[in-house]
Amino acid sequence: MVAVGRRHLPRGWADLGRQLAIWFGFAVLYQLARGFADRNPSKAIANGYHIVHFETRVASKLYELTFQNFVDQRHLLETAVSWTYWLSEFAVLGLAVLWVYLRRHEQFVGFRNSVLLANVIGLFGYVFVPTAPPRLLGVGFVDTHRDGLVNLAANPYAAMPSLHAADALIVAVVLFSVCRSPWAKAIWALWPAWVIFAVMATGNHFWLDCLVGFAVAILAMTAVYNKRVRRVFAARRA
Repeated sequence: MVAVGRRHLPRGWADLGRQLAIWFGFAVLYQLARGFADRNPSKAIANGYHIVHFETRVASKLYELTFQNFVDQRHLLETAVSWTYWLSEFAVLGLAVLWVYLRRHEQFVGFRNSVLLANVIGLFGYVFVPTAPPRLLGVGFVDTHRDGLVNLAANPYAAMPSLHAADALIVAVVLFSVCRSPWAKAIWALWPAWVIFAVMATGNHFWLDCLVGFAVAILAMTAVYNKRVRRVFAARRA
């Protein structure tokens, strides 16, 4: 096992253990934030209706409902967006982080910190501005999430901002920059657009949630990759 770690892990098993502890530690914080959000469902519903009213004033209709109706008529597409909703935030993000850690380790710290900072910002939003997703507002959306896994793992009032959109943008930017294949670059360039289509078509987010999620991702990456900010933190550590 020691030999395998030296051969394949950039900094050995101990560092891999530290990185796993960071990610699982964040998972605990997420569940704590979910507990706070669950205490005030009426506020979350009210905030969801505020978004409905805002979008109908701006665009005269809910495009998310149009997307869902379009997807419902195409079984293959319906399956694809449903799996994208689940896998983009768990499997795809996790595999992307692991691949960068193993194969592009020099880019790993910035990638990890961007994702964590964006998610921490999102947690503050979930605690102080809990917002119900479209599927729970009774405005025409079909709630496709009926299994126990949703109740166990998901925060039902975590629509604003969309961390699906935030993480998809961060993953796309980093993977586009480190992948060498033109095909891979093309896939990652399109990844955020596909994810926001999926989360809207499944009734989990409004386009306003996704727009704020993109803003959160840009804010996090700017803070992490800004040289002046890095110098300040380096000076404090010294």
